[in-house]
Amino acid sequence: MDRRLKFRQVEVFVEIIRRGSLKSAAEHLNLTQPAISKTLRELETHLGAPLLVRDRGGVALTREGAVFLQFAQMSIAALSQGLDSLEAARSGAAARLAVGALPSVAAKLLPEAVRIHAERAPGALLHLEDGPHGYLTSRLRDGALDMVVGRLGAAETMTGLSFTQLYSEHVLAVVAPDHPLTGTGDMGRIGEFPVVYPSEKSAIRPLVDRAMIAMGAGVPPQRIESVSGAFGRNMAMGEARAVWFISHGVAGRDLEAGRLVALPLDLAATAGPVGIMMRAEEEPMPAQRLLRQSLVDAVAALRLN
Repeated sequence: MDRRLKFRQVEVFVEIIRRGSLKSAAEHLNLTQPAISKTLRELETHLGAPLLVRDRGGVALTREGAVFLQFAQMSIAALSQGLDSLEAARSGAAARLAVGALPSVAAKLLPEAVRIHAERAPGALLHLEDGPHGYLTSRLRDGALDMVVGRLGAAETMTGLSFTQLYSEHVLAVVAPDHPLTGTGDMGRIGEFPVVYPSEKSAIRPLVDRAMIAMGAGVPPQRIESVSGAFGRNMAMGEARAVWFISHGVAGRDLEAGRLVALPLDLAATAGPVGIMMRAEEEPMPAQRLLRQSLVDAVAALRLN
């Protein structure tokens, strides 16, 4: 990186975009407009490209400016988070971030993301809530949560929210290794056993319903509706001998360890995006940006892509 590049230059560039004009940015940063213009020119010279087009209507990003802006914002946010974390460590205080986690991420992705996040922001305090999609997105819209991580829901549940995809996953029907249905795709016999099925308000329910209908089985009439990992796991592994329909992320570790196996059913149609939900019109806080990056890095570490 060019050592002539200064943080003040990056800050000025981002503030001009945020405020919509050089004049407003100068007022916010307590600088003169000539000083703002000079700093911007220096940045463009160092980068070897024009970043803004200026006219009477304000400013507009060039193609190069649009590319540089996202990384400039991330750099400022990361530095701000670092300063906040340092101050928190000195004062004994902790920045608090409230995060909702759907079952598909609570079992595998979130623990790894929290581990990574703790190394980067030792002063941060995470408050985690789990629950069904509708409940958590409602809490997010109301401001009780700062972000929600999990499956993308139906369009009507996403009003006022943004979604950033992390990876895709599908639903499985899992049983204990010694279950009578292990290794078979006999849909006709599933009704002989208890079935733990996604609840009506869950994000995966309509996908599983359509997949079951496509296979000619339909929605199991005798079912227990739940997306609880603990309940489903105990029903499948215990004496109940249940068939458990659940997102791969919830049962992933049990599948890897051989405690559960997936029935050979065609549930490919249940594949869907898992990602980060936030309030659409809000600028993410530095703490949110840092946790978002920790989630991205956890996906890479776990090879979930």
